[in-house]
Amino acid sequence: MSQVAADGQGPVGGASFSRAARAAVEALLAPVDADLTRRYPGDPGTRQPVHTVYVPADAFTAGTVRDWGRQALEAFDTHAGTPAELARALGVPDDALLADVHARVRAKLVREPVEDLRIDFEDGYGPRPDAEEDAAAVRAAGLVTAAVADGGAPPYLGIRIKCLEAAVRDRGIRTLELFLATLLAGGGLPDGLVLTLPKVTYAEQVTALVRLLEDFERGAGLPAGRLGFEIQIETTQAVLGPDGRATVAQMIEAAEGRATGLHYGTFDYSASCGVGAAHQSLDHPVADHAKAVMQVAAAGTGVRLSDGSTNVVPTGSTARVHAAWKLHHDLVRRSLARAYYQGWDMHPAHLPTRYAAVYSFYREGLAAAAARLAAYVARTGGEVLDEPATARALSGHLLRGLDCGAVDPAEVTSLTGLDRIRLETLASR
Repeated sequence: MSQVAADGQGPVGGASFSRAARAAVEALLAPVDADLTRRYPGDPGTRQPVHTVYVPADAFTAGTVRDWGRQALEAFDTHAGTPAELARALGVPDDALLADVHARVRAKLVREPVEDLRIDFEDGYGPRPDAEEDAAAVRAAGLVTAAVADGGAPPYLGIRIKCLEAAVRDRGIRTLELFLATLLAGGGLPDGLVLTLPKVTYAEQVTALVRLLEDFERGAGLPAGRLGFEIQIETTQAVLGPDGRATVAQMIEAAEGRATGLHYGTFDYSASCGVGAAHQSLDHPVADHAKAVMQVAAAGTGVRLSDGSTNVVPTGSTARVHAAWKLHHDLVRRSLARAYYQGWDMHPAHLPTRYAAVYSFYREGLAAAAARLAAYVARTGGEVLDEPATARALSGHLLRGLDCGAVDPAEVTSLTGLDRIRLETLASR
């Protein structure tokens, strides 16, 4: 075996790679390097909401977020007014961790009950006369503008339009146009604006929305790429194409950098697979398959995942509410463990268990995650020798906990010795 020269210029007393060979390698891989950078930019470095609340456009008012918070708090105080009652409802130990979670959930319902709100012009709204939907689109934009101005808007909000299939294409485009134009006329696009494209079956439908948004940006004098959108995965064609390829990966590519999220549609997708209504759920095998494909397709692209919803509503007697809460709590915890950090909530009474599940998930792993990250930074080792990829995951875990209020900056810094800027660097944000 030849030795490397002291100056590092090549092996001693033996053959070496020629400069021409190295130059050929660089030329061969330069396009690959560029493609990797373009296709897999990594996490966008912004906050991801833990849920999306869907409200039909005709039911959306200036007080919707406040009303959801009030109703959620009423349900929480009525059916889980103490940590012991919450423990019984969820089937978890009544311990110090749960007492802390209970207090944090109540504070969250008062402070910020909704993190992401979608004004729904699709299934939740249905077909309406054109004049009625025109007026509703203008009205929704006006309410959004007012909410942003007075500080009452959630961090993220926007609309779900009708899909781009032929039967409703013109209607969906018209609603989007009116909504965006009214926002601009009212003072501009809010920072947390989110657009949702449902029932996508072909990548060309994604491309079509890209072209529309490009045209709108040019006409409005907006920066190129200002408008992004989520893609809802709720048809079998969106997961597996007729050629056997993963269509969802093609959709991400077709979005040309504008896709911000993939949202799983529980009931439409389950129905399209022939699953009976009684068995349609987030934990059905067809749901797990679809979300696994989504997860692999989105990994590294900066496109985030959202799980779907449950249609079991926590209303009625305390026994019925507790049963629905346990189901919802367990489903959310299951999703979190599978790295689906966002989901849909369809009723105000889902909010207590959304936050109970999210907060317990981040708090119960706080000490261990912080210790592993601190050991990695200090290079002290410990029981587990972590790699940079794991350090990124640990930092991301702590940042998500910080973003939603599950953990506090001071305690994270105390446990890790790291401030948020350092965490974001480690997480590659």
